[in-house]
Amino acid sequence: MDDKYYFMKICFFNCAKVWGGGEKWHMEHALALLQEGHQVVVVSNKNSELLKRASARQIKTKSFSLGNLSFLNPAKLFSVYRFFKKEKFDVIIMNFSKDLKVAAPMARLAKIPKIVYRRGSAIPIKNSLSNRFLFRRLTHIIANSEATKTTILQNNPNLFPEERIKVIYNGINIPDPETKKQNDIPVVGTLGRLVYQKGLDILLDIAAILKNRQVVCKIRIGGDGVLKDELNKQARENDLSDYVEFTGFVDHPNEFMNHIDIFVLTSRWEGFGYVLTEAMCAKNPIVAFDISSNPELVFNEENGFLIPFEDKEAFANSIQLLVTQPSIREKMGNTGYEIVKRKFDFEQNKKKLLDFLATD
Repeated sequence: MDDKYYFMKICFFNCAKVWGGGEKWHMEHALALLQEGHQVVVVSNKNSELLKRASARQIKTKSFSLGNLSFLNPAKLFSVYRFFKKEKFDVIIMNFSKDLKVAAPMARLAKIPKIVYRRGSAIPIKNSLSNRFLFRRLTHIIANSEATKTTILQNNPNLFPEERIKVIYNGINIPDPETKKQNDIPVVGTLGRLVYQKGLDILLDIAAILKNRQVVCKIRIGGDGVLKDELNKQARENDLSDYVEFTGFVDHPNEFMNHIDIFVLTSRWEGFGYVLTEAMCAKNPIVAFDISSNPELVFNEENGFLIPFEDKEAFANSIQLLVTQPSIREKMGNTGYEIVKRKFDFEQNKKKLLDFLATD
């Protein structure tokens, strides 16, 4: 290992209780940097999914009981400060705004040299007094896409020095392509949390259009979330019960991807469409809205189609084309696999993270 990387002591601070893309990134990079010889500690809420998975992989953990208002609780702030002061971290990497509110001021007070906020959502940051205070406590920001980087300074170009914002894509371990399951009819799939952001209500409207056109396919929705009952009701009311399948939470995304023929993403916004890279690894062509970071992964008419936001008819047209033209599906799927190998390989992006953490 290069000497400049050696003996970094790194804190991954992420107090989300549920599992999502940010937690996946923290878990994978904590494990990778531990295996590289660094000292790593994962900090999260007691009983969080991240804490459970980190403990199971023998990563050192620390739990705090933190909520949305913990930044107003002096006792909780002091316990975080005391922990930072004791551990003497070289780097802390935070993930959410509530993490930022608690950990950034305490990390600065504890004199942690590199205080990093990893931004994973392409939503403009409010130019509020509190945000201006918090961002002055940071030393660096990681953005997971160019789209995310743009939104950080959108409302205030002076919020943070642009030269200290680094785009590092979510890397993925790219498997050798497996032989895809041959479906009796084409399966159009999507995978993600059943929440407003993911726009699955829009996908159900698109499914209704396809069914009315008598397009022969199956829509498969993988994931769980707060809108589960509402989405199932929408499917029933639109007579889609035989056309749309809800699988529930998916334990093995790679298996899900290898059992579909086309991947669709109807999100209203994304920081980085991690799930798109997983779909591309399985040689699935993509149909997605032309929003956020999607154009950084989907190249229109090369590995899929980018559709103007909420143009449901155009979205349905592209799905219909891919359903009825298997040769185009295969060509676009192969192109997507080559793109993901070139841009999103985990080892390449891990090296970028290490370079970033080891330099001023």
